Amino acid sequence: MCCSVLPLLVTLLLSDITASWEERGVDYKYGGQAELQDKQHFCTWKCLQFTLQWPGAFCKSLKDEILCIIPPGIDSWTIHGLWPMKAHSCCNCWPMFPSDVQELEAELSQHWPSLLKIKSSFRFWNEEWRKHGACAACVEGLNSPLRFFQICLKLRARYDFHRFLEEAGITPSCERVYKAEEVNEVLVPHLGDQYEIQCITDDQGREVWFQVKVKLSRNLTIGCDHHGDPSRDPGPGLSEPSSGHPCPPHVPVYYYPINHQQPQRPCG
Repeated sequence: MCCSVLPLLVTLLLSDITASWEERGVDYKYGGQAELQDKQHFCTWKCLQFTLQWPGAFCKSLKDEILCIIPPGIDSWTIHGLWPMKAHSCCNCWPMFPSDVQELEAELSQHWPSLLKIKSSFRFWNEEWRKHGACAACVEGLNSPLRFFQICLKLRARYDFHRFLEEAGITPSCERVYKAEEVNEVLVPHLGDQYEIQCITDDQGREVWFQVKVKLSRNLTIGCDHHGDPSRDPGPGLSEPSSGHPCPPHVPVYYYPINHQQPQRPCG
């Protein structure tokens, strides 16, 4: 008797749970805004930081360069993340599944690939959602994994650094060096002064450009007056990129080409 009743009880219980979520207006694919509105007092951050990284120099930012890989077809700046700044309270209860971003997988693989041998692209996206996307989800338009990653791809298209630089004659090279002020002349018309170009110092003491951080307001327009660093941005481990440092304004800066065969040694 108990065995025959148990499946019915389970079915009823699951139906009640589903109905409860539907009554609250929660849609995990398209956003649980109704549920999140009850938690607006946790949404204290004011600014976002959108970060793009240059694959040609990414390996140089790792403590263990052999972990680096540049997938075939990657030939431009890729997304590192979109991070709320000074976000103190985030929901850790919103899981992300492959089906959440399945329709974006091709675009994400092209514009937001993992550059680590030991980390799949989905794992990279999942970590970025868990650490940062769930913090941003209190804002309508970012309130689901699908919407969050859609916005990131739109930002990547808006800030097409590769095109901006190429049109100005700034192209990757092992021989030619640039100065930060040359790069700034190209980026300022698009970003104002609301960005930072970041370098790392390679094993030969050269300054290598590898990242750009753009400051955005909550409505995704350029600039924000609120100051602070992204919350929970972990320090680098062996397989984590260095946070880098502002590229020195008057020191030659290398903009290494992408080398798919030897990403650790782009210039041999």
